[in-house]
Amino acid sequence: MYASEKQFDTYLEKPVTAYTLENDNNVSVTILSQGGIVHQINVPDKQGQKHNILLSFPHTADYYANAAYTNMMIGPVAGRIGQATFTLGTHEYHLTPNEGKNLLHGGPHGFHSVQWQGELAQTSDTATLTLHHTFANDDWDFPGTMQVAVHYMLTNDNQLKVEFQAKSDTDMLFNPTYHLYFNLAGSTTINDQYLQVNSDSHLEITSEKIPTGKFTPNAGTAFDLATPTKLGEALAKLQDTPEKGFDDVFVINDHSETTPLASLSDPVTDRRVDFYADANALIVFTANAFTPDMNYVNGPGQPHIGVALEVQTLPDAINHDGFGDTYLQRSETKKQEITYQLHF
Repeated sequence: MYASEKQFDTYLEKPVTAYTLENDNNVSVTILSQGGIVHQINVPDKQGQKHNILLSFPHTADYYANAAYTNMMIGPVAGRIGQATFTLGTHEYHLTPNEGKNLLHGGPHGFHSVQWQGELAQTSDTATLTLHHTFANDDWDFPGTMQVAVHYMLTNDNQLKVEFQAKSDTDMLFNPTYHLYFNLAGSTTINDQYLQVNSDSHLEITSEKIPTGKFTPNAGTAFDLATPTKLGEALAKLQDTPEKGFDDVFVINDHSETTPLASLSDPVTDRRVDFYADANALIVFTANAFTPDMNYVNGPGQPHIGVALEVQTLPDAINHDGFGDTYLQRSETKKQEITYQLHF
């Protein structure tokens, strides 16, 4: 196992550190201090050559040149909060919207926007990174001051575990995730890759992508991904929609810790990622409107160049009964974990 750091580049005149975790199987993960961006997840082929299974940009500034949130850490609340408004106890909070009238992915000063401080460690079985940041009350318009630590662990079982931990000096919301864009083959699109989601329904959403509260059955539709489904075939069924692809919330079925929420696979390279978490939602976004000015290392952006799979509690949960618990009680420490099991 190996853990290392080096300067990646600079952003807003501040140095950006690249932290790399590597296991004994030639798997490596690189995380940037800016935005907690997961810059690369590299897996070897049969000849031992590494291949990055994420979309990646060459420079930190490139990640912020568009609104795609490529590989960024998302929080304190993933997804959208309708009307950028929520109530805790007897107090109604009005946040600064950053997508129409709504708040998206924690707003302009969320987890993705800051420089994190990192600490590396390694043992014979694991390589770890911990990122820390304190979000002061006057840094954003969420209530209170929140202390956040994010722990990354790469194991020799080829698991990447990400644990979010937060504590606030006032009642708050906490529903973090990662906005990782996968392309397991490094191909021009993800059309020939297969996605399976442990879900029987998805959320009905408004034109502003705010949940109405209604669950819509997946069976017999493009959303029926209960068995491994070729993404190109599912996307073909969505070409008469405004998005021409997925930008949707799948409601995860009841499951155990040993049951993956979803699996993304590529039969040509024999690569697969299984997703595990104690979560009730997976957002699937197939990069529907990506454009050639998005200069990924993989090539210029285009529709369906990658697929973002965002594990979380159902979005806008604070405004919908039965959507899940995103409440962080004052002085409570709350944790959320996502495990990415890599196969190759």
